[in-house]
Amino acid sequence: MSKNRKPIVAVVGRPNVGKSTLFNALAGENISIVKDTPGITRDRIYTDVTWLDKTFTLIDTGGIEPESKDVILSQMREQAQIAIDTADVIIFLVDVKQGLQDADSKVADILRRSKKPVILVVNKVDSVNKFMAEVYEFYQLGIGDPIPISAANRTGLGDMLEAVSAHFPEWDTSDEEDERPKVAIIGKPNVGKSSIINKLLGENRLIVSDVAGTTRDAVDAEVKFHGKEYVFIDTAGLRRKNKIKEELEHFMIVRTVSAVERADIAVLVIDAKEGVTEQDAKIAGIAHDRGKAVIIAVNKWDAIEKNDKTIYRFTEKIRETLSFMPYAEILFISAQTGQRMNKLFETIDVVSENHAMRVQTGVLNEIMTEAVAMQQPPTDKGKRLKLYYITQVAVKPPTFVIFVNDKELMHFSYTRYIENQIRETFGFRGTPLRFIIRERNEEK
Repeated sequence: MSKNRKPIVAVVGRPNVGKSTLFNALAGENISIVKDTPGITRDRIYTDVTWLDKTFTLIDTGGIEPESKDVILSQMREQAQIAIDTADVIIFLVDVKQGLQDADSKVADILRRSKKPVILVVNKVDSVNKFMAEVYEFYQLGIGDPIPISAANRTGLGDMLEAVSAHFPEWDTSDEEDERPKVAIIGKPNVGKSSIINKLLGENRLIVSDVAGTTRDAVDAEVKFHGKEYVFIDTAGLRRKNKIKEELEHFMIVRTVSAVERADIAVLVIDAKEGVTEQDAKIAGIAHDRGKAVIIAVNKWDAIEKNDKTIYRFTEKIRETLSFMPYAEILFISAQTGQRMNKLFETIDVVSENHAMRVQTGVLNEIMTEAVAMQQPPTDKGKRLKLYYITQVAVKPPTFVIFVNDKELMHFSYTRYIENQIRETFGFRGTPLRFIIRERNEEK
């Protein structure tokens, strides 16, 4: 696990125990997690939570709310499995008012056997004195001490987070930082993600069958190419029997989040025969939100009738549907025939370098000064925006701070204009750039 990866905490629990209330209480201000991604809305399946000096990604594993008891149990087993597969710590949420239910015990067994850290949290404890006897009942689950909270009143959350964060992996700083490019292969089910990894491995290490979502757990594959090592993180793993569409999508997003979190580069696989879809945009949005380098690999290109305009038209359609990531590199490949698979490694090398590129402050300020001279900054009510200074503060993705006289005047479009000027000089192909706008007074 790389040092910059946020731990993942998954919430498992029966319907109506208050998972979304807990989610909202912890998410606090960042309720709309996608405010920076135009054209994409999605369910709040995950959010980043900062508590004291720790940041983690909280994932809601719940799919559709089922009616019957046996469906609830099978759903919870699914949730538990997803949590065990993807999370570092699991919160098992129960409801003091509904009391201990049969489904709780059965799921507790699965969680216990998984050897993953599980924190048992009893919700809706509005008054500790009143409900303490009922809270004790949950000791029977054999998962350790139940922690009483009220998500709605936001009480007990500190104790819960303390218990959760006690299990976060300790970064081993003595460890050599793993410099190998980490690549997550992401995309909808059945676009050929496993076939691509198999082709890269040169052996069928993953079992691929035609049933949507039949690949086993996400497995990291280490690949050597021209003497250089790469780590591929596969997100195909979804053992699904029942094909409930929304659920599949929900789990696919959970898996994608956990894979993208561990990677530096995301390869979004699109099926050439299907074309680019809204669902592709949702998945792409996760990599974009997380500031990862992105390569769009259009797979099954060998199966397409082509003329001289095909690539051009397809590229246009991708740019239109994924308009929030104009920086992404596009490749047309075929895992089946191996067409342009070598080019994939070259492209990974290029975007990996760009994702970690640093630009000297002097050069940045020259570009900015020139940009301002070419296109006057906007004014509002007679006040003109002034840009004083720009500097790069981080990589992966490259992040810049621009100091201005008035933040309100720095419109999105002018920031984008500055970004384009920087890209014109340095390319930064395949990586998003982040801009932080800070105010400083004229006197300084």
